[in-house]
Amino acid sequence: MKLYNGPIIIVGLVIFLAIFLLPFYISGGKTAAVPKPELPKKSVATECVMPTEYMRTSHMQLLNVWRDMVVRDGDRIFINEKGKHFNMSLTNTCLSCHDSKAKFCDSCHDYLAVAPVCWECHLVPKEKK
Repeated sequence: MKLYNGPIIIVGLVIFLAIFLLPFYISGGKTAAVPKPELPKKSVATECVMPTEYMRTSHMQLLNVWRDMVVRDGDRIFINEKGKHFNMSLTNTCLSCHDSKAKFCDSCHDYLAVAPVCWECHLVPKEKK
């Protein structure tokens, strides 16, 4: 069996491989550094509403539950696993401690290429200088 278009196919495969492997070559096979969100220097609260590991992985689910409870049921108090009461408010609870959206929220969301929908309803907090 003779390949009449063999040279064209081989050139096409080489070009495809070059384009496919270019990002790996440019980055040197290294991944971007995992962000370390900057925690506030002075915190209003002594502890977060939930443990750190839970908040890293599931904060959006918690915020969605809060949204539903506040908007649909009118409940405004969240009681965590330790029995401590918190106001269910992104602005008044979360952002009272994590006051830099750029240094705290955006560092991870940009790394993961996630666009949270929080700011469709909530006002974007002004950065402190």
